[in-house]
Amino acid sequence: MNYQIELRHLHYFKVLAEELHFRRAAERLFIAQPGLSRQIKQLEDYYQAQLFERDKRKVSLTPAGQYLQMEVDLLFNQLGKIKEQVEKIEEGKLTSLKLGFIGSAVQTVLPELLVSLKHEQPLIDITLNELSNEFQLEMLLKNELDFGFVRMEKAFPPLKSIPVLTDHFSLVVPKDAKNKNIKKVDILDYQKESFILFSKDYSSSYYNLVMSIFYDHGFEPHVTLKTVNALSIFNLVSQGLGVAIVPSSLKKGYHTHVDFLDLSHLPQRTTLSLVWNEENRNPGLGLLLDIVKKMIK
Repeated sequence: MNYQIELRHLHYFKVLAEELHFRRAAERLFIAQPGLSRQIKQLEDYYQAQLFERDKRKVSLTPAGQYLQMEVDLLFNQLGKIKEQVEKIEEGKLTSLKLGFIGSAVQTVLPELLVSLKHEQPLIDITLNELSNEFQLEMLLKNELDFGFVRMEKAFPPLKSIPVLTDHFSLVVPKDAKNKNIKKVDILDYQKESFILFSKDYSSSYYNLVMSIFYDHGFEPHVTLKTVNALSIFNLVSQGLGVAIVPSSLKKGYHTHVDFLDLSHLPQRTTLSLVWNEENRNPGLGLLLDIVKKMIK
């Protein structure tokens, strides 16, 4: 029998897929358990596929059910974004934007971008989230972020990217007047030091890039501490717990008792990129992209 599938069928499926228990799902939905079973049966008839495995002890998703759960989660996330955008437009606002960023973006492009956005659209709603590279990419794929500022070489569909800032590295050491006399840093002079680095959670590609600096000089560094926070790195270095290698732009905006020794003579460069999902239909995407492109020029 063919049924007209409505949004409520998918909502019932979503709740049952989360609970994997008919009684608990029915209680969440404020309907009788037989009614829930009937709705799920109609959905299975419509798709001509079994969505749940059922026995007396447990309920589990079939492979078809697992696929449908992913698609339904994306659908309801998109419906939530549509509701949010309609409400903002009704309030006279163009849109709302959710931006993810890593710490170095705050010291470089992000403040200028926010000023320009507010100038173009004074009523725009902006939510900022400081997140690791990997988590930003996950959220962008789910359309839970509109843009991300990440360090990466290349984005893969459906993600797109534009390079915003390419940076060389600096060696971070405890503050010492003698550092002013160093004209060109030799990394080999520091091979016996303990190193404090951004962890792979910050960005695996960035971590590998930094490690290539050591490999080019023929040694494996003694990495004693890893973190995803720049200020933590600087504080640890200032306390004599090690030295660090960071993008040079990070020396802006932090007031810590460390020196930054320039490593521009090394070939390694790191690029801060703006990343977005080309399937995202947020009406504010074009506005932000236009501003960023003008800033780059």
